[in-house]
Order: sequence, then C-alpha cells, then structure tokens
Amino acid sequence: MRAVILAAGQGTRLAPYTDDRPKCLVELAGETMLARQLAVLAAAGIEDIVLVGGYRADQLTNLSTNLVVNRDFASTNMVHSLFCAEAALDGGDDILIAYSDIVYEQRVLAALLADTNGVCVAVNTDWQALWRVRMDDPLDDAESLRMAPDGRLLEIGQKVSDYARIEGQYMGLIKVQADRAPMLRGVYDDMSAMPRYAGAAHGNMYMTDFLQRLCDLDWPIHGVAIAGGWLEVDSVEDLAVYHDLADRGELGSLCKLS
Repeated sequence: MRAVILAAGQGTRLAPYTDDRPKCLVELAGETMLARQLAVLAAAGIEDIVLVGGYRADQLTNLSTNLVVNRDFASTNMVHSLFCAEAALDGGDDILIAYSDIVYEQRVLAALLADTNGVCVAVNTDWQALWRVRMDDPLDDAESLRMAPDGRLLEIGQKVSDYARIEGQYMGLIKVQADRAPMLRGVYDDMSAMPRYAGAAHGNMYMTDFLQRLCDLDWPIHGVAIAGGWLEVDSVEDLAVYHDLADRGELGSLCKLS
C-alpha cells in the first residue's frame, strides 16, 4: 500500500494559523494534523508515503515522506495535486489518497483498507453529529452522497437543500486498487473536453467532481460506511470548536485522538 497525501493548498480559512505554515502543520490538541495522520498510517504498516506540497512546501522537506511539489498550487485544486504525484500511480501498489486537513481513527483506515472494490471512498454515516457542533444548519455545508443497496456510489459532491440526497459525507479518503491507478489519468485528461472543465477549470476541479465522473463512467467505485471517528479541520471556527470539546473531554465522542 502506498499513500498520497494532498497538502498543497494554502488553507486561507485557517488564517492566521496558516500565515507561516502549510495547513497540514496546524496543530489540533497539541499535535499537527499531518503528524496525527502519519501515526495512523504507520500503525497500519503504511510506510511508502508521497506528500504533495505547494504553499510553504519548504517546511515539509524534513519529514519521513517523499515530497512532490505542486508549483501551481495557487491556481489549482486537489485533482491537479494528485497528478503531480502521477509516478506513484504506476500500478505497482494499491493507493490510498488522503487529504491533509483531516484527522481519523485507526478503525476508519482499517475499514477502507478492508474493502476489495476497485475504488473505495470513506463515508461518514454519523456526519450530522459533527456538522451540528460546527454550524447552526448542517445543510449550509453538506453535500450530496447517495449509494446503491450494494454500496456502489451513485452521487457525490452536489449542493443540496434537503437531507434526502445525503446518506453520509465524504471523508477525504480514497483507496484505489493497483490495476486501476494508472487508468485515473486518462479519465482526468478526457474531462478537459467537457465544457464544464474547459481551460483553467480543468486544473481547478474538486475531487468530488472527479469521483462523480468515475461514477458516471460506471467504474467499480463504492462507499465504505463508517460511523464517525473523523474530523475535518476546514476553518478557524472548526479548530476552536474542537479545542473547546477537547478541553471539556468531549472530543472523543466524535473522534478519539491517540
């Protein structure tokens, strides 16, 4: 298993914490988000790690990972960053693709790694508990995610106005089997011919857009349902909420920090 951690973005919603460091080096309860994720990977025996940096990438050079730099980080998004690490998608090993601004328990990773489908996406089915401590109305930020009865992913990443199209929330963790990994680039390149992704929009697409395209192409992409055990650190407000819960000894109800 090889991991690719996407850590190129500036994380402006976490300023001023990110004024002088990459988002992944912001601390949550005394430990950087990246250190927490690396510890979970190490416990699972995953040592082959590629880190895709961008903003303040100089601060990532001394970590025990292979560093690749997305030099266009200011004008591109997650999918472009992934293909900056295209050499890792050579078919030689299964690939774990992970955002760098998340924290998750060992059981979350274990559930994802245990799934045998070609592409697996971690889905938080207990998402409302987390969203309700972060915002007044969960629908302000939640996105669609629907699965077939057999777990096949049908829809992901669309704006919604009710709960009917939400069976969980995407956790920023994807596993791709080795034989599928080299095929991802062709899908990405073909999307440049779609009007929605013409020009600069191609490099700036969201990962959920890419996943939706895989669904539309009938790839074997499945959701792995997991109840909680995960945090997304998207803003200063998120960080304040988590620190407050940690101080009160209540953060473990959402995610147990090791």
